[in-house]
Formats: sequence, structure tokens, C-alpha cells
Amino acid sequence: MKVLVLISNVPDTTTKIRFTGDNTAFDESGVQWIINPWDELALTRAVELKEAGSVQSITVANVGTKATEATLRKALAVGADDAIRVDTEANDAFAVATQLAAIAKDYDLILAGIEASDYNGAAVGGMLAELLDFNSVSAVSGLQIEGDTLQVNRDIDGGSQLLSMSTPAVAIVQKGITKEPRIPAMRGIMMARKKPLNVVAPVGADDRTSFVNFELPPAKAACKMIDEENAKEIITLLHEEAKVI
Repeated sequence: MKVLVLISNVPDTTTKIRFTGDNTAFDESGVQWIINPWDELALTRAVELKEAGSVQSITVANVGTKATEATLRKALAVGADDAIRVDTEANDAFAVATQLAAIAKDYDLILAGIEASDYNGAAVGGMLAELLDFNSVSAVSGLQIEGDTLQVNRDIDGGSQLLSMSTPAVAIVQKGITKEPRIPAMRGIMMARKKPLNVVAPVGADDRTSFVNFELPPAKAACKMIDEENAKEIITLLHEEAKVI
């Protein structure tokens, strides 16, 4: 089974967010870029399945400029066999899905994180499945491969759901798909330098959305220190100010 894992290039979660151009553009200066955490879990599960003999090859792919290649190399170090970068800016979810659809037709299983940690759009995986006319399931928290059939677990209200799905398919994964993301070892980092990273030209795709401006959330109120013996005041604040009781 050939697996394609979609990789988003996102700022490290500890990054201090700043905007430029009168809050119309993200300030990338000094930002450390990483694999989107949900995509990292998807990649880890793909590597585990390959180690178990269920997967023949793992390709990682993203839509982005040359600046995203360091993140793709990290994915290769984790255990992917090769990488594809579609050489265009990733500004719109539908345009990204359209670019990925042009390179994803020949894969049996496509794994995508449920969302990206920057814009939290949660749209590309579902759009890609529709464009390819592949079976798809979202919020996947467990995945096994039995021949050409996928056994998929989903967490639902009050329990869990087990689905059986034929390939080709898109699985949109969330936390629980694996215990911890795989950390690349030194050997993997050295091998990643020699693995193929193919750059392909984009297909025609128009952006359907655009960003007007960005706004930071309001600053948190100052912390109030309450004497541990003063339970009445704590209750009053929780009731009248925080409104949580």
C-alpha cells in the first residue's frame, strides 16, 4: 500500500505572533517552523504501519515555497521515503486541495491532520477527498490496515466507533492516532539528506478566500491573588466576575 501524508509548515506553537502592514500580514521574522502537530501524528502512524509490514512506501507532500523544504526534510528524517513540494504559496484551502489532488491520484491511502495549528481551517483533507472522489473519514483516532481494507476508529460522544473502509481513501486524523510523535534519530537525519525531494509545478487554481486583516485576542486581565482562607471572596469572584458558577 502506498501512503501519502500531507505536511503543513506551521510556526512553532511557542512563537510570539506579530503582524505587519497594518495587521494585514503575518510577520515571519525570527519564526521557527515545524511540522503541523496533527500531521506529525499522521506521519508517525504511517511509519508504524510500514514497520509492521502493512505499508510499502510513504511519501510526504506540501504546497509551499522553498522555505518549507526544511520541514519536509524533518518528515523524511522521521521515516518517509520521499517528498513532494508543489511550488506555490499556500494561501487558500481550496487552492491547496486542488494542487494536492493533482499529485495524489496514485496513492492508496492519504493521511491528513484534522487541522493546521496556524489557521485551524480543518478544510483541506475533506476538500481533497471530494476532488479525488475517494472514500474519506474524519476525526480518526485509530487506524489498522488489513489487506486493502482500513479499520478505522473514531471517538464519538459516549463511546467510540469502528468503521471498515476500502481504498483508495483519505483518513483525517486527530490525537489518539498514535501515542507520541516520532522523533528523528541522528541516522534518520543523515539519511534524509539523500532521500528525494521532488519539486513540481503548480496547476491552475484560484484562491477562493483572502485575508482582510488579523487581530490579536484581547490581553488577559491581571491575576488576582486571594487569601487561601477567604473562600467567600473566591466564590463571589467566580460567580460575579468569571461567571463560571
